[in-house]
Amino acid sequence: MLSIRNPKDFFTGILLLVIAAVFAYGLTELQIGTAYRMGPGYFPMVLTGMLAVFAVIILVNGFTTDGEAIGEIPWKALIVVTLSVASYGVTLKGLGFVLSLGLTVLISTFAAERWDAKAAVALTIGLVASCFVIFVKGLGLPLSPFGPWVGGY
Repeated sequence: MLSIRNPKDFFTGILLLVIAAVFAYGLTELQIGTAYRMGPGYFPMVLTGMLAVFAVIILVNGFTTDGEAIGEIPWKALIVVTLSVASYGVTLKGLGFVLSLGLTVLISTFAAERWDAKAAVALTIGLVASCFVIFVKGLGLPLSPFGPWVGGY
């Protein structure tokens, strides 16, 4: 009989399989197409399939390798990171890309066990500048740097 030897990998595999299943279900509305004539759902379905494959590999690893037991859930970090991601979605149109991403990164730094203001500000400035250069300038994504809440467009 199979026994779970690595609970972290086992439950991570289960979680990733559930996420892949939810995305696959959500893609049923889109036309998938073929590799030759790709529909709008083709690439997301490929990524979902890759996620499912990796999930199975991780899940099997939970049965084949020894690992640590699952420890305490870091509730503070989980809540802070969730709130930071939600703040991005809520503020993107109003604050614009730069300030919304800056707020998201700054909030997420509070998830650290030992918070350092200088490191948090440096990380925020570095990530926002990098993302702006890559996504807005480099890839030309139509993201407004500043939104109407702060006088942008």
